[in-house]
Amino acid sequence: MDNKLFNPFEDRRSRDIRNELSEGLAVAVETGNADKLTQSVAEFRQQPLADYYREYVEDRYARYQQALQHIQEKVTDPIQQGVVLWNLGLFFEVHEVLEHAWYTAQGNMKLTLQALIRAAGVYIKHEYGFTDAADRIAAKAIPVLEANKDILQVYFKVEDLTSALKNRHSLPPILQR
Repeated sequence: MDNKLFNPFEDRRSRDIRNELSEGLAVAVETGNADKLTQSVAEFRQQPLADYYREYVEDRYARYQQALQHIQEKVTDPIQQGVVLWNLGLFFEVHEVLEHAWYTAQGNMKLTLQALIRAAGVYIKHEYGFTDAADRIAAKAIPVLEANKDILQVYFKVEDLTSALKNRHSLPPILQR
């Protein structure tokens, strides 16, 4: 399939590249070891990829390096890690990293992580033009984010995120205190 656009929803190769890179990032965030990520990028660089695949790999790798530098220096909390990734526009990766924490979380923390994963999903869907799906996901995330504001206010102003989700903004807010 020669799309001329990187689209993991319609192109298997795009999905495989996205998933392999994001898995490598998640491992690097969790363990502090970026070998798997570095190896994946090196392998993709050796392959005869179309320009749109290659551009995705290089763009993601550059942003991953920024995220890892910040995370490995001073960030161990999964929500804070998610905020770092969010602010770099790495929404699928927010999903990947928070999902690892979600598996073992309980109670309101589990619900809060799920709502953040959904909020990231809204912007993933927007990026590829799935606005109806994005609206449905936002409708599920907003009440949980608002109900768990006390957990999240340590990390960022929840109102900035919920307002953007409610107003169907296609551009995500920067999450900050």
